[in-house]
Amino acid sequence: MRNLLFLSILLCACTTKEKISVGTIERIDPTLDQVITGEPIVEIISEGFEWSEGPVWVEKESMLLFSDVPKNTIYKWTEQSGTEVYLAPSGFTGDSTTSREPGSNGLLIHYDSLILCQHGDRRMAKMNAALAAPKPEFITIADRYQEKRFSSPNDAVYRSNGDLFFTDPPYGLGKQNEDPEKEQPHNGVYKVTPEGTVSLLVDTLTRPNGIILLPGEKKLIVANSDPEKAIWYEYELDENDSLMNGRIFYNATSELATANGLPDGLKVDRQGNIFASGPGGIWIFNQTGTVLGRILLTELAANCALSSDDKTLYITADPYVLRVKLRD
Repeated sequence: MRNLLFLSILLCACTTKEKISVGTIERIDPTLDQVITGEPIVEIISEGFEWSEGPVWVEKESMLLFSDVPKNTIYKWTEQSGTEVYLAPSGFTGDSTTSREPGSNGLLIHYDSLILCQHGDRRMAKMNAALAAPKPEFITIADRYQEKRFSSPNDAVYRSNGDLFFTDPPYGLGKQNEDPEKEQPHNGVYKVTPEGTVSLLVDTLTRPNGIILLPGEKKLIVANSDPEKAIWYEYELDENDSLMNGRIFYNATSELATANGLPDGLKVDRQGNIFASGPGGIWIFNQTGTVLGRILLTELAANCALSSDDKTLYITADPYVLRVKLRD
């Protein structure tokens, strides 16, 4: 029988000195002690959002960027100044939309440029401005496959050679799969090369969402945010970038009976430890799919980001943005 050790977390609201206990760290495997040391505090560093998403730490500017998808706005947070509007609009630049989630979702930094998964404009895009001087001007990286528009690119990851892998579920459409504006017959996982060539890698997942490359860049993990199939999938990339040997990395569907939340955004550290939003909070896996532990939260976790030294985890959790200092 598993020996589960529970360590209380304190959630620290920035507007008060009072510390309120709101959750636990579930220690399932002893090797979690190498990932999370001591008794970390989960802090609210920002709040008041409709649905916070897509966090990315920008080391050069010492700031965290994140999306409020329904508000079509990107915010920045710094230790010195707190939270400020960074970019608006962020995902939809037109005049009107029926989407309830028109803004940017996943965010990346690539060669000092901000890369956005834009729901409303239905594309992968690059901000055409410096990180320190943001403007709502964008360059399209990819917006269609086989002459059909994407639905709403959700999350993405770059490979070291410049290839961009991204997921395209229907969450940014007005009526998702029933929306007459949906052009793709599937909810796909795609790759776009630096030259702009788009290829479809997976067309069988019901709700592809978060996506990462494991260290070595030979394996891809995709989160499926479907309550009927709440599964993280793993694929191997062959020499031509076709996906092979697909397998279930971890199936969390049964957890939905007692916990809220679905597989969503995820990140991986240099050691191959995976931090994945899912039922109950943030799941922590090793590269083989062994669950090391979970950061159990009272709010739905959407996504997370690691600091450049892998010592701090930032979490977007519905109205909150949280910070966990994993180790000194």
